[in-house]
Amino acid sequence: MNVLTKRVVLRAVGMLILQLAVVALAQETAPLPASAPGSSAPSTGKLAAAESSQSQDRPDTGGSIDGAITQPGKADGMGDPAFGGERHPLYRLSKSDTVDVNFTFSPDFNQTLTVQPDGFVALKGAGPLLAEGITIPQMQQAIVNAYRGFLHQPEVTVTLKDFDKPYFLASGEVARPGKYELRGDLTVNEAVAIAGGLTQQARHSQVVVFRRISAYVAESHVIDLKKMLDSHDLREDLHLQPGDFIFVPQSRISKIRKYVPTNSMSWYMNPFQF
Repeated sequence: MNVLTKRVVLRAVGMLILQLAVVALAQETAPLPASAPGSSAPSTGKLAAAESSQSQDRPDTGGSIDGAITQPGKADGMGDPAFGGERHPLYRLSKSDTVDVNFTFSPDFNQTLTVQPDGFVALKGAGPLLAEGITIPQMQQAIVNAYRGFLHQPEVTVTLKDFDKPYFLASGEVARPGKYELRGDLTVNEAVAIAGGLTQQARHSQVVVFRRISAYVAESHVIDLKKMLDSHDLREDLHLQPGDFIFVPQSRISKIRKYVPTNSMSWYMNPFQF
């Protein structure tokens, strides 16, 4: 190969290398193709992390239906467990309540149970069972579990036979303090009216409702009746449950603890009125 031929070959190789370099550079700088509707383009780890960070930084404005914003603990009833928004709560057993227990395929185990002062019932052949504070469906399942060890797939029906009438207590600055039968679906505002309404000395903005959550602890909830009635917004008007205790103070209470021992509730009561 002479000198001229070598120069031609080297020039051709150089041009080829230059063209390949241009093509590679064009591919690196080209924009990504737009995603088709309904498809999702793959993202790099950095992009995904950035999107996740941005979503975490966005404030939570709550859910919205046709522009209406809902807040947890208000209309959706997701607030305190004891003061949830349950409109028609299931009845919970209390002391002296009586239930009939019937076994579909084992009638020898049929029995009538009474909730004792300690909150327990004595199951035939299965021992004690804590019944106070649970619903009938919960008791039915608990009895099935108790007998599952020696009965094959027990089928049990529990029926409430006798119970104390549900009641609520009203004390403090109401016209007629006392114990009242809880009939139907009653709210705090309606209960105060049943107790004769508020006195002139009542602190309308700080009505306290105590609700037992165990044998030794009660949960308190403060209601501003004045604000509620002035604004005609009854969403904060609690629906009472059996045993609820309403206390209307005469003057402002500096601090109400959220949870109080049940034995300290006697401070709010007049022991001679019940």
